[in-house]
Amino acid sequence: MNFESWQIWAVLSAVFAALTAIFAKVGVENISSDLATFIRTVVVLVSFTLLLFATGEFVPPDQISGRTWTFLILSGLGTGASWLCYFRALKLGPASLVAPVDKLSVVLVAIFGVLVFGERPSPAGWLGIAMIGCGAVLIAARV
Repeated sequence: MNFESWQIWAVLSAVFAALTAIFAKVGVENISSDLATFIRTVVVLVSFTLLLFATGEFVPPDQISGRTWTFLILSGLGTGASWLCYFRALKLGPASLVAPVDKLSVVLVAIFGVLVFGERPSPAGWLGIAMIGCGAVLIAARV
């Protein structure tokens, strides 16, 4: 297996995201979704702290540029908001409906990629993006 391939990491991301939804659905059954999000965040923080020190990748904060800090803080705030909404949705609805609607983020990322970075998906890429969007809507609408 080629661990330098973005495709491998993207598939692994999808597998772990699916497991996250299943584990989170069970985890929010008896506590508030906000507390569940907090616990998840602490686990991620501790895990990555250990990973960075174990791999020697930790660097002092002053070695990171202001621009990098700004965008990573914005990304962290977006992640936190996403997790809060995701866990609340899992608390209120079935995982089999929440997760596909959450994946509308794929469509939004494609649109933002075009608008912000000038990316140009192929016609087949646009078709796939549209199919993801339509699929999420069909699943959520229970047509």
